[in-house]
Amino acid sequence: MFESILNFFEKTPPILGALYATLFTWGLTALGASFVFLFKKMNRAVLDGMLGFTGGVMVAASFWSLLAPGIDMSPGEGFVKVIPAAVGFSFGALFIFGLDKVLPHLHINFKESEGIKTPWHRTTLMVLAITLHNIPEGLAVGVLFGGVAAGLPEASIAGAVILAIGIGIQNFPEGIAVSMPMRRLGLSRRKSFFYGQASAVVEPIAAVIGAFAVTFFTPILPYALAFAAGAMIFVVVEEVIPETQLDKYTDIAALGFIGGFVVMMTLDVALGG
Repeated sequence: MFESILNFFEKTPPILGALYATLFTWGLTALGASFVFLFKKMNRAVLDGMLGFTGGVMVAASFWSLLAPGIDMSPGEGFVKVIPAAVGFSFGALFIFGLDKVLPHLHINFKESEGIKTPWHRTTLMVLAITLHNIPEGLAVGVLFGGVAAGLPEASIAGAVILAIGIGIQNFPEGIAVSMPMRRLGLSRRKSFFYGQASAVVEPIAAVIGAFAVTFFTPILPYALAFAAGAMIFVVVEEVIPETQLDKYTDIAALGFIGGFVVMMTLDVALGG
């Protein structure tokens, strides 16, 4: 089946492939959000485990799919070779940090708000939070497809597709994590689903922008890969992991993190190699 998927993307223009791949990740977010039609609430232990899994996938993807290839394609040796990764990683984290301080949003616990003060409703702030955190995921897929479009040997369709699959897998519980709290707050099932799936709309947009940028400015690819990695790591450390530490199920969250890391690492090494 994986070979059939690869054949499809190999015949598809890379930028269009980036769009298709992130439409898939968006679809899995919607699938997760659709669970709100089946359940009114979710066990906290399950939610913490899924959030931990999400963090594990994002950390593994940051290294195996983004940082390592970015370092490999950087010119030079020693300290010179790692400069693009270090610079891109730092700016990626600072980019999300800056958006975090400016864009009004609400944490998953619906208690802590960040960004400028606003009269917007809590559900709007929650969707903005998840949308903000989906930007680096879409960007990561896009820059890999952009590298393929630029003809760089270090960038492969297989690597880009595997990253999209990994992000799609972790988007499934993310969709649940958005829609369920909204249902618990009293929103209808339909509205909870709508807001849950809408949180991933930004991924195809970010992917196409990332692919176009790398296609026209090929030398930035190592920086762009590291940028996406830094942005994702910032999201994990600042939002995902702290959210799993608010209750008594921290051990379940930790096991979920390990599971997510192993799944993404296995996908990347077994299928990407």
